[in-house]
Amino acid sequence: MSAEPPLRRIRWSQAYRIVPSRFPPVGLFDRIADPKDIDAVMAIESLTNPRLREEMGALRLVPPERRVSGQGTTPIMAAFTHIPPDGSRFSDGHWGVFYAAHSIPTAIEETVFHREAFLAATHEPPMDVQVRCYRTAIAGRFHDIRGGWGAEHDPDSYGASVKLARTLREQGSNGIVYDSARHAGGECIAAFYPDVVAPCVQAEHFIYRWNGTRIEAVLKVTPVERQGLPPRA
Repeated sequence: MSAEPPLRRIRWSQAYRIVPSRFPPVGLFDRIADPKDIDAVMAIESLTNPRLREEMGALRLVPPERRVSGQGTTPIMAAFTHIPPDGSRFSDGHWGVFYAAHSIPTAIEETVFHREAFLAATHEPPMDVQVRCYRTAIAGRFHDIRGGWGAEHDPDSYGASVKLARTLREQGSNGIVYDSARHAGGECIAAFYPDVVAPCVQAEHFIYRWNGTRIEAVLKVTPVERQGLPPRA
């Protein structure tokens, strides 16, 4: 195994990211036309919004020339301004990563695993968890560890994967494409910068049914066509 994974051009016309529905689909970044204005707008908004002051600190980790704004960018930028303090597969909690899967089934299995772990750790009673799926596209040169790099794919430990991510990120890598540890045959991507991710579009909505021990079912939310309604005045 070489010391550094190969660089490959990745073009995924369809990629999927699932997040809890409590996060709003439209936010500050959607309303900013030019990424160059992000710092100024956030500085003004943060005067009356303490949460934005925290986000500004994380945003400084993203070079201004690699930021994105406009319609569909809030779900992207949120990954770099709302950083899980406990880290993730390719972050120690000090930098943001935009994770996405190459298919909806893979996105579901990845998020079911992590949601189960959270609900179990916090001893949550049975409940339905609503989540939202975003569809996007990925284009750029990424370091590819698919088909190997066993330690970096360890389902129970992120030590090796975080170490690799830190090294590659310091070298300016766009991110890592890797095999899903939760869905056999699935592929995922970890983008280190927002500008390799296309604006997001809302796709399906799902319900994760937690029974107090595990997520026993995933339900797709579909609209019901109402018929026989009287015409509105």
